[in-house]
Amino acid sequence: MGGLRSYLLLSWGGVFMSEMMLLDSTQRIALAIEYDGSRFHGWQRQLNAASVQQSVEDALSKIEGQSVSVFAAGRTDAGVHARAMLAHADVSLNRWTRSRRAYTQGLNQLLPPGVVITGVQSVNHDFHARFDCIARCYRYQIWSRNTPTVLASWRHWWIPRKLDDIAMQDAAELLLGVHDFSTFRSSGCQAKSTIKTMAKASVIRQGYEILLDFEADAFLYHMVRSMVGCLVQVGYGRWSINQFKDALESKDRAYAATMAPPQGLYFMNARYAALSSQQLIGSCD
Repeated sequence: MGGLRSYLLLSWGGVFMSEMMLLDSTQRIALAIEYDGSRFHGWQRQLNAASVQQSVEDALSKIEGQSVSVFAAGRTDAGVHARAMLAHADVSLNRWTRSRRAYTQGLNQLLPPGVVITGVQSVNHDFHARFDCIARCYRYQIWSRNTPTVLASWRHWWIPRKLDDIAMQDAAELLLGVHDFSTFRSSGCQAKSTIKTMAKASVIRQGYEILLDFEADAFLYHMVRSMVGCLVQVGYGRWSINQFKDALESKDRAYAATMAPPQGLYFMNARYAALSSQQLIGSCD
């Protein structure tokens, strides 16, 4: 029995020492990533389609000379863009200390068109891009003009009629605070809870653009696109603000309008206790 105990202690000790040696030789970094969603089938790695995660992991693996996993603050669907997605990865401490620009300029040389690393920073070994995130921010862009724009047609939802953005703003304010957002949840959603806290829900017109900004602790699958689809019904005058409120309070996705298309949606920012993806832009530490 004593021999078995000694063997187990030595084995556990060996595993612990291996983990400590790995921590001593690696550096966890946070990356701010910008990408054009029209070029990818979403963030998450897939077997038979190009993804942002695969692109970044493949490029990092070439720099590191070994397989590297990348973990993001959130997952975006096919066609959805990101101004500043935040992700983390473990890289060589020696290389990071010697040449931090390898993880911006060097990495960008290896990435395909449509994705770029805009900033990088060292973080603690226990930092996690997804689980430590305290708020996520999205923007949805609508082009509200009777003729489309050829300069950014894949970056907006073109609506060739006038929208009442004031009424849309009044309806959006009903989303603020803690709610059960089941109405705006797609059938494929796997979230354990539908209760989320919305800190920001604004509708701003800038010329022909209508910008809808949302910030919450977390979002359900297709939640933003579903909310935008319902707010547009208010902008059309088809729904009253009370009807929008009834849809929210129904907690039933059968009451939701058709979702907005993906090309107008942007992941804008991921916030943490000590940093945010927007703050990382332009940095190289």
